[in-house]
Amino acid sequence: MKRKGYICTVLLVCTSLLVLSARAYAGGFALFEGSARGNGLAGCLIGKADDPSAIFFNPAGITQLSGTQLETGTTIITPMTSVETERFGKTQDSSLKWNYFAPPYFYITHQQNDRLWFGFGFFARFGLGTEFDENWPGSVNSYNAFVRVVELNPNVAYKLTDQLSVSGGVSLARMDLKLESKAPIFRYDTSLSGDGMGVGYNLGLHYKPLDWLKLGLSYRSKIHINLDGRANYIRPEWAGKLFHNGAIESNVTLPDELMLGINFQLLKNLSMELSAIRTGWSNFDKMSIQFNHPVAGMGRVTKAKNWTDVWRWQIGFEYNAASWLDLRCGYVYDNGPTPNDRTDYLIPANDRQMYCIGAGLHWKTWTLDLSYNYLLARNSHVSARPADGVLKGRFHDGQTDLYGLGLSYKF
Repeated sequence: MKRKGYICTVLLVCTSLLVLSARAYAGGFALFEGSARGNGLAGCLIGKADDPSAIFFNPAGITQLSGTQLETGTTIITPMTSVETERFGKTQDSSLKWNYFAPPYFYITHQQNDRLWFGFGFFARFGLGTEFDENWPGSVNSYNAFVRVVELNPNVAYKLTDQLSVSGGVSLARMDLKLESKAPIFRYDTSLSGDGMGVGYNLGLHYKPLDWLKLGLSYRSKIHINLDGRANYIRPEWAGKLFHNGAIESNVTLPDELMLGINFQLLKNLSMELSAIRTGWSNFDKMSIQFNHPVAGMGRVTKAKNWTDVWRWQIGFEYNAASWLDLRCGYVYDNGPTPNDRTDYLIPANDRQMYCIGAGLHWKTWTLDLSYNYLLARNSHVSARPADGVLKGRFHDGQTDLYGLGLSYKF
C-alpha cells in the first residue's frame, strides 16, 4: 500500500505541474493529442485501445487492462504560420509570434472484476492559441486569441462477452477564453475574456471478433457552455461615453465527435490501424456576445461562422522490436472546417497533413513514451471582409512541431 501511495503521488505531482503550465493550441479548434503513444500512432488507438489513454480514444477498450493502471504526460506544441495581407495596394507579410503550448493528460483505470472496469481521464480536446504583433495589419480582427477547454471524464466499461465490451461516461468541461483586437478607426485595444462550464456524455464499443482483428467505435456528445466574462477597453477619454468596461455573456457549443477504428495484427509483433474521426463543426454556426453595457448602442454583437462537419483520416503502425522497445509511425490527413468566405485570423489554418513517429520504452512495470509529429498546413487564400476586419490575402508556410512525452505505470 505504501508503494502504491508513493507511485500515485509521483504521477499526480507530474500532472499538476503540467496543468499549471498548460495552454492549449490547435491548428483548428480540436485537439487530438490524447497521449504520446497515440501521437506516434497518428491517433490510431481507437480499435486497439489497450492502454489507459483508451479513456480518450475509446473507453470501452479499458476492459483489456488488468489491475490498476496510470498514465500521464503532455504534448509540447510549437506552431508557426505566416499571413500575407493586402491593404491600400500594398502587401505585407506577418507571422505568428513564437510560442509553445502544452495540453496535459492524466488517466487511471481499475478492474473491479472479470466484467466491470472503471476509468477516469483529465485532458484537453479543444483549444487554440494565436498571437501576432498587436499592430499587424489584421489586428482589427484579432492579434491575440486564447481558448482552453479541459475535461474531467469518469467512465464505466462492461465486458458483455469475451469479445464485446461497451462503455459510458460523463464529461465536465471548463472553457477559458480571451480575445484581443484593435478598434477599426482609432485602433485602441479591446479585450474580451470569460469562462464557463458544460456537461456532455460519451459512449464506446470495442469488439474483437478474431485474434488478429479489433474494431472500435467511440462517440462524444456536443457540449453547450455558457460563458460569463468582461469587456475591457483601453481607449481615448472621449470614447468613454461609447465604450464601457463591463460584464459580457456568451455561449459556445463544442462539437460532437465520432471515432471509428479497425486494428489488424499483421504479424506477431506488427499491427496496423486505420481510423477516422468525424467532428460536427456545423454546430459552430455563429459567435454571439451580449454586452451588459451596450457598445456604441449595440447590446449584442453576432458574427456568422457557418463551419462545416469534417473528417480526419489516420493510419498507424506499431512494431514490437524487443521486449523493452516499441517503434511507431503514422500519417494523418485532417480536413479544415472553415469555409473560405468565413476564414479569419483567430484560427489561421486549412487542410493539414501530419507525419508521426514514436517509441515506447519498457522497464518492469513502467513505460516511457516519446513521439514527434510534423504538421504541414495547406496554403489558402483569404477574401476581404471589411466588416469583420479581414483583409484580402493568404495563409502560407503553416507548420507545427509536436513533441510528446508520456509515463505510465501498472500496479
